[in-house]
Amino acid sequence: MAREKGKKAPKGAEKVECKDRLCPIHGDKKLKLRGRSFEGRVIKKLPKRVVIQLERMLKVPKYERYEKRRTKLHARLSDCMEDSVNVGDLIQVAETRPISKMIHFVVSKVIHKKEESK
Repeated sequence: MAREKGKKAPKGAEKVECKDRLCPIHGDKKLKLRGRSFEGRVIKKLPKRVVIQLERMLKVPKYERYEKRRTKLHARLSDCMEDSVNVGDLIQVAETRPISKMIHFVVSKVIHKKEESK
């Protein structure tokens, strides 16, 4: 199916070149997404890795109140998603096998992009 000159391809039809072997979508050693999945904000972006922060409410029975707790998770960022994820974005990570000492999660999708303020 050849594209005509001057016409744009549909939004989801662009071909992404991903050579990351541990990519959960394109890799030859696809990481199996299993276990729990979380949504959180990206607070730090490193090469091939992001750090997300989740907030959760925990009940304190003694005082009959709730307190906010934060958790940081390190997740692997595949090559095909590296340009679409930035600090401040809301992303979803899914549990996978241990990839390194700290990384037990992989980025599965971007939920909401951070709005740029001018």
